[in-house]
This record gives sequence, C-alpha cells and structure tokens, in this order.
Amino acid sequence: MLELAILGFLYDAPLHGYELRKRITGLTGHVRPVAESTLYPAIKRLEKAGLLARTTQPGAVAAPRHVLTLTDEGRRALRDRLAEPEQQDITDENRWFTVLAFLRHLDDPTAQAVVLRRRLTFLQQPASFFYDGDRPVSAEELPDPFRRGVLTIARATSEAELTWLRETLASLGD
Repeated sequence: MLELAILGFLYDAPLHGYELRKRITGLTGHVRPVAESTLYPAIKRLEKAGLLARTTQPGAVAAPRHVLTLTDEGRRALRDRLAEPEQQDITDENRWFTVLAFLRHLDDPTAQAVVLRRRLTFLQQPASFFYDGDRPVSAEELPDPFRRGVLTIARATSEAELTWLRETLASLGD
C-alpha cells in the first residue's frame, strides 16, 4: 500500500520526499507509520521501474531537494492498481482507505463502481471478530462489555460505510 500511496500523492503533484512522507503519514496515521527506512527504498524501487522521475532543485537554506514526479508509466500503473485492487485491498480497512483515497484517479465511473461493488459485497457477508465455533457472534450475545463495544463500534462503522457505498454507487449510475 505504500507504493500505491506514493503513486497516488505524486499523481496529484510533484513532491519532495519529506512532504510525501508527511502526506502518507497523514493518510495512514498511527496505524501504519512510515519510516524513512521504508519510504526511500520504495521510492527507489518505483524510480528504477520507471514509474517516478527525480529532479534536484537547489534548497533555499538547506541542501538541494529531490523532487519526485510521476511518469506517464507511473500514472498508468496507478490507474491499473486502482482498477484491479488485490482482495486484501478490499477486505483490510486500512488498505481499503488507501485505495479509496485515490479512486478518483480512475476516470471511468464504471471502473470506480466495480471497485466499490467489491467492497460492498465484502461488507454484506456475515462476519464477526468473535465466533462460537464457526458461527459469528453478535454484540448482543456477548457478556463482555469490551468485546460488545468492539462489535457495536464495528457495526456502526460498517452501516455508515454501507450507506455511503450505496449512495455513491447510485450517483455513479450503478
């Protein structure tokens, strides 16, 4: 997801590494902090693959800055990744938020709807964080108030997302 976030933010505008790191951290927050030791190797991989270009600009006070821009191939790669996200990108909430943050870069509303429909289908499947054998347990069945809290919060979040997905799919003509 780090590479997707890099491509997504650079699709919007050229950035230097520090600003890119700030934006990615803002998106992923405390859940997945981005260390320089992770970010810069990912940038180098994308640059080596021809998806990014780097230019050097003189610094006003400090050392020269390396500004990263997306190549045409990088733009295509981002759109391809958004159009065909991996299943884990659909089912993992943090990965989903990264896909969702850049889904507008797919120009085709039908392609956007296909991705949203996959998430909708996933959310409509019965699930729980807690099970009695193979049967999902509902919040109402749990005597533990903390586990009940987990399920109550998750249900409210899922219901809000389901509402948003249905409304957005309708607005896309799906």
